[in-house]
Amino acid sequence: MSDTIRISVDAMGGDKGPRVAVEGASLFWRERRNTSYIFHGREAELAPLIARFPELQAISTIAHCDTVISMDDKPSQALRKGRGNSSMWNAIQSVKDGAADVAISGGNTGALMAMATFCLRPIEGISRPAIAAIWPTLRTDIIVLDVGATVGGDAKQLTDFSILGAALARALFDQDLPTVGLLNVGTEEMKGHDEVKEAARLLHAASGEGFVYHGFVEGDDIGKGTVDVVVTEGFAGNIALKTAEGTARQVGTYIRDALRADIVSMLGAAIAGQALQALKRKLDPRNINGGVFLGLNGIVIKSHGGTDEIGFKGALGLAYEMARNRVMDKIAEGMRRFPTLHPAPPAPAAPEPEARSA
Repeated sequence: MSDTIRISVDAMGGDKGPRVAVEGASLFWRERRNTSYIFHGREAELAPLIARFPELQAISTIAHCDTVISMDDKPSQALRKGRGNSSMWNAIQSVKDGAADVAISGGNTGALMAMATFCLRPIEGISRPAIAAIWPTLRTDIIVLDVGATVGGDAKQLTDFSILGAALARALFDQDLPTVGLLNVGTEEMKGHDEVKEAARLLHAASGEGFVYHGFVEGDDIGKGTVDVVVTEGFAGNIALKTAEGTARQVGTYIRDALRADIVSMLGAAIAGQALQALKRKLDPRNINGGVFLGLNGIVIKSHGGTDEIGFKGALGLAYEMARNRVMDKIAEGMRRFPTLHPAPPAPAAPEPEARSA
C-alpha cells in the first residue's frame, strides 16, 4: 500500500444522493490530504458536484455507471441487477482489483453485504462476515460486533467474531491483548443459550493468545466500556446499536429543550457554552457512523444511509484508519494465532506399505 490512501466511494448509495458523499470527502480531505478518491456513479450528477471543490477534483476520478441499487432492493435482486455494473458493486470491485485500499457505501446494507461477500469472498477459516461498530463509551472507544450482518450465530461464528474484533482492536487501538466479552442476559456462567456457553468455553481456552477473554457482559457494560470488544450475533447487536443512537437523540433533545425553557436556563447555557458543546459532540449519533465489514478479503465500510456530510466524513475517517493501520494484515496474523479455535485440517494418512509376495 502506498502512502496515499485510495478510497473507493459508492457515491449513489444513501438516502440523500451523491451530494453527501462528495461534500463529506471534501471535508475529510482537508484533514487528511494523503487521500485520493474514486467516485462510482452517474457522471452527469457527480461531475458538477465535484467541480465545486477544485482541490478534491484534482485527486479524484469518476467511474461512470448507470445502475444504482435502491434501499428497497433485496440482496438477491441487487446481485442480479447490479453485479458488475452498479456503483455499489464497482466500488467493491476496485478493492478486489487493487485500485483502492478501502470501499465505502451508504447504500442498502443487505445488498452491500451480499455483494461484498460475493465479490471479495470470506477469509479462509471464517464462516460468515460481521459488521463491527466503533462505539464511544465512558472509558474509551470500543468495538461491538456483529451489529447486523448475521441474524443468529453458533459458537464458531461467535468465536470467529471474537478473533476479528480482537484483530481490529489491536490495529485501531494499538492494544496487544484487548479484552473480549460475550454479550449475554447475565454475567453468571450458567446463563444464556447453549451456543453462547460453548463459545465462552472455546474463548476461555484460547484466552491470552491475541486477546484476554473477560467473560459474559450485559447491555449496560457496553456504555461503561467494560471490555474492548463486545461480541454478539447480528439481531441483538443491531437492536443495541439502534437503541444507543435513539437514546443519544432523545437525551440531546431533552437537554436542548431544557436549556431553552426560560431566560435563566438560556443564561446558564451561555455561561456553560464550552461544556455544552463538548456534551453535544458526545451525544451526536454521527460520531458512531460507520460499520466495518470484517471477515472478507478486503475492507468495506458501511455508512448510515440517512447521514449528512458530517457523518459521511466520520465514516471516511474510519475507512482511512482501517487502511492506514493495515487491518487486513492484522486479521491474517490473528487467524494464525488461534489453532485452538481454528485447528489445521488433518494431514492425509500415509499409504500402507504394500504386502511382499512370498
